Amino acid sequence: MKQLVILSMSLFFALTVSQANAQENIKKDIKQAKKEIKDTRKDKKEVIKEPRASLKEQRRELRSLRGKLVSEQTKSQFNVDFGNLSDVKWERTKDFDKATFTKDGQIMTAYYDIDAQLVGTTSPKMFADLPAKSQKKINTKYKDYTIGQVIYFDENENYDPDYMVLYNTPFEHLDHYFVELSKDSKRIILIVTKEGDVSIFREL
Repeated sequence: MKQLVILSMSLFFALTVSQANAQENIKKDIKQAKKEIKDTRKDKKEVIKEPRASLKEQRRELRSLRGKLVSEQTKSQFNVDFGNLSDVKWERTKDFDKATFTKDGQIMTAYYDIDAQLVGTTSPKMFADLPAKSQKKINTKYKDYTIGQVIYFDENENYDPDYMVLYNTPFEHLDHYFVELSKDSKRIILIVTKEGDVSIFREL
């Protein structure tokens, strides 16, 4: 009888331990499953982001592989966009083919992407050409700075490129003014919207 009681108690203890271990294993399995789900979601996000980043890099690499000469396709498209001008100066950069020229007395630079599509143009402007709201803000907030070059980027509304770059810095492909300011050895570039909003674009 005593042996039977001991056997029963041993069996009960073994079952208790077994159940505890089972519950612990279930908890571990649930924790592992949650981790795997989280990792999967993270991986999916990275997969979604990766093609955009790699696409830009691939396009830059492709541009560099095409050499340092401006493509004839770009030059032909320029003639379509602006006419057959004689004073065009061409330059190939890591991002664009650039054409600097004079049209109707205005100096301009046109930017073309790797597919010979016009991204937009820049032209020099006066501080007085800025929206009145931005002039007031700059004169107040940056009164100790000397105002330098002002340029205007005019987007090609018929084309939506991957990105636009000025001063080696990408920005949203929209019409913007850029204002260079200097103070002692410090130089900054302000970006100004057509609505007159002002923010620092880059420090040089």
